[in-house]
Amino acid sequence: MPADILTSYLHFRDDGRADMVTVSPAFWKELAGGKHPELDNGRLMTAFSFSEPWSMWERHPAGEELVMLLSGAATVALEEVGQERVVQLTEPGGYVLIPRNVWHTARTSVPTTMVFLTPGAGTEHRPLGR
Repeated sequence: MPADILTSYLHFRDDGRADMVTVSPAFWKELAGGKHPELDNGRLMTAFSFSEPWSMWERHPAGEELVMLLSGAATVALEEVGQERVVQLTEPGGYVLIPRNVWHTARTSVPTTMVFLTPGAGTEHRPLGR
């Protein structure tokens, strides 16, 4: 049976190898708390399904992030130079590269699935409205 990117992630190491990462409900909190130092190098491939706007902004000081639409539709908002820039993703395969250290969020009102290829280290979050 094939693995499912919605329930297990992939960590692509800098040495070219890839490892499956088991996901728990506490995974992102643990990652932010430094409990997964083995993921600090390389890239983490994840996917999420959601049907409402994210409740937070995030940024990745360690590098650029690929955000690609698999199904549905979403608006990706980037906070750049004091202004918000939006990218509409409406077709499967459409993507945006989020620059290093740029705060971003996603908005949708329809069932949507996106895949993310993220630097493994240092993801930061903040609530919307700040």
